[in-house]
Formats: sequence, C-alpha cells, structure tokens
Amino acid sequence: MRRPGLGVLQERDFRLLFTGQVVSQLGDSITPVALAFAILDLTGRAADLGYVFAARSVPLVGFLLIGGVFADRFPRRAVMIGADVIRLGTQAMTAVLLFSGEARIWEIAALQALHGMATAFFNPAATGLTPQVVTAERLQDANGLRGLSMSASGIAGPAISAALVAGVGAGWALGADSITFLVSAVCLARLKLPARVKLVPQSFLRDLRDGWTEFSSRSWVWVIVVCAAIGNGFGGTFFILGAAISKTDLGGAGAWALILASFSVGGLIGGLTVMRIKPHRPLVVACLAVLPWSIPPAMLALRAPVFAIAAAAFISGAGLMIFNSLWETTLQRHVPDASLSRVSAYDWFGSLLMQPLGFALVGPAVVLFGQTHWLWIAFAGQLISCVLMFAPASVRRLTKNDAPTHSNEQAAPSPDAGSSTAALGRS
Repeated sequence: MRRPGLGVLQERDFRLLFTGQVVSQLGDSITPVALAFAILDLTGRAADLGYVFAARSVPLVGFLLIGGVFADRFPRRAVMIGADVIRLGTQAMTAVLLFSGEARIWEIAALQALHGMATAFFNPAATGLTPQVVTAERLQDANGLRGLSMSASGIAGPAISAALVAGVGAGWALGADSITFLVSAVCLARLKLPARVKLVPQSFLRDLRDGWTEFSSRSWVWVIVVCAAIGNGFGGTFFILGAAISKTDLGGAGAWALILASFSVGGLIGGLTVMRIKPHRPLVVACLAVLPWSIPPAMLALRAPVFAIAAAAFISGAGLMIFNSLWETTLQRHVPDASLSRVSAYDWFGSLLMQPLGFALVGPAVVLFGQTHWLWIAFAGQLISCVLMFAPASVRRLTKNDAPTHSNEQAAPSPDAGSSTAALGRS
C-alpha cells in the first residue's frame, strides 16, 4: 500500500530539495543550544542572549521586503545560493571566534546580524521555489515532508549539540552548522527548474506596492500575520528564559536539549499528520492546531519538572508544524506565482516584526515584572494572538478548492531559470 505523502519523493527536483533540507536543518537544530550556552558561558546573563537573538532578528525583518522583491524579479535559486554562502561564512567565523577564547558579545551579534540579513533574502525565495519543483496535487505533501525533515533533524540536533558543547565546546557545533549551508547550496545547484515568469521592468517601489496590494487584499492573510506578529513578540520569552532556567534549575544543556528535541518530535508527528489529512477548510484546522503554542511558557511559570515542560513542547511543536504546513500550502495555492515571494516577504516581515523587540525586552521585563510574572504575561499574549486568528470570516470560510485571486501584473516568460545554477536550503 502506498504511504500517503511519500510519492512526492518520486519527483527528482523535490528529492534534491528534500535532501538538502535534511542536512541543512540538522545544522540549524544544532545551533540554538550551542549559541545559547556559548553566550551564557561568556557573560552568564540571559539578557545578552536576548540581545544576540535580537541582533539576528532585526536585519532579518528589515531586509525581508527587499528580499521578496529580489526573489520575484531574479531567479529564486540564485538568491538562495547567495544567502547560503553568506550564512556559511557567518557561522564559520562565529566558530573561529569561539575557538579563539576571546569572543566578545558585539562580534557574535554582528555576525548573527549578517546571518539574519541573508535569511531575509532566502526565506521568500524558498516559499516561491517549492511550487516550481512539485506537481500541484502534491504541494501539501511536499510542505509536510519538508517540515517533517526539519522536525526529524531537530530531534537529533539538540542531542548532538549538547554532546558537542559538553565535550569539545560550542565552536565545533557552529562550525558543523556552517558546512550544512554548503551542502544546501550544492543540492540547489543541481535543480532543473521550469522557465520562470519574468516581471516587466518597473521601479523597486512599484514592485513593493504591487506586492502590498496582493497581501492586503486578502483579509485571511493579513489578519493571521498580525496575530503571528503579536504571538512571536511574546514567543521569544520561552526560548530565552527556557535556556536560562534549564542552566540554573533543570540540569543544564542536557535538559534544554531534551526540551528542544521534544519540540521537534512533536513537529515530526505534526508533519506526519499533515501528510495524511486534506482538510476542506485548511485555515480553520491550522488555527486550531496552533492554540497549544502558549502552553510551554506557562509550564516554566509553574516551575514544572523538565519532563512536563518537554511534554508541553511536544504538543506545541506538533501544532506549529500542522499550522505552518497548511499555511504555506494555502499561500502557494491562492497567491499568483509572479507575486508569491513578495507576499511571502510581507508575511515573514509582519510575522517577525515584533520578535526582535521581544527578544531584547526579556531581560528588562524580568527585572520589571519578575521572571514568573513575565512568563504568565507571555502565555496570555500568545494565547490571545492565536484566538484572534479566527476573527475574519475569510479564515473560517476559505476552502482548499477556492479559485485564487489573480494579480493584474503584466509578466513575460523568461528562460533564465532553466540554467544549471540553483539554490536549495532552509526556510
């Protein structure tokens, strides 16, 4: 009997995409534990970890709209390969600084800022690339399997990272992550893409305005993005204080690795689930699935044991994976390809807009409100943001079979995407 969703691996280009995804996501899942404990070992202050994460997030948000225009106007794989090369360099240089034993916070923050800027170009291009490498009927399976690879890598990654941090230091973990970006770029370079739609020449601002029109004309898009912005603003609290509390009260890097791995196991189950379901109203299912996202900070506030926190992370991870897969598939089905990367850029921009501020304010908020009170505030903020996603009727009514609304943009076909340079990596 054919297993649901796995037929998409018969498609050569997606198989390459998937291979690069597995390797590259393994590297990404190694980094959070390594970077968190590298910063905490350097200064011992959770606030500094928040500042480094904010430094990575600010340029990611700030350059997303530019990245979206680039990804719609230029070959997406070329944009992605360039981003991978830059991220390879930033992680390798961060590793060298840690090896030297003389790393300073501002140096790590500057490198992570450059990393975030490259990701701002990569992410919108990746969303636009996926529909080009799979047939339409397998698009949800492709997104589910990509998410599945991310979660599977996340199970092994934290354990590998904890072992490296404890055994040889965080520098080795970040060095390993840098190599995965090279693998990602090589896999992308082997893709054989169809001819892309080339936009007619116009100004950068006109490109942005056209993308905004596509984004703002769909209430189901912009309302969910606004809610995600609020939720992500509070969401960083769990990852900052979770690492700090693990270090002081739960047993160190091993405890935090277990929690992150449980989050990834949940994502694995969520990915398997989304490959087996084809909901008629995908956004209703997606918004229901994301509600448990608020549970982990509540468990930290209750000072629950590590296994209870890990269980909450598992449920949260499963829900987030179902949400992300259904959300990305819905965007890809209902937004015209010629503007998909720009709409994706507005999605990423809006969703992440509050995240840098959220990271940076964790330290001051803990001083002002106290650690436990701030965790409860974060719990409430995330829960409310998820509930508000149901507000527009369009979220509740949109079906997978609704015809997409097409853009009035003029476009002409171009053969340049069929060249041998392609890019693959992490979304």
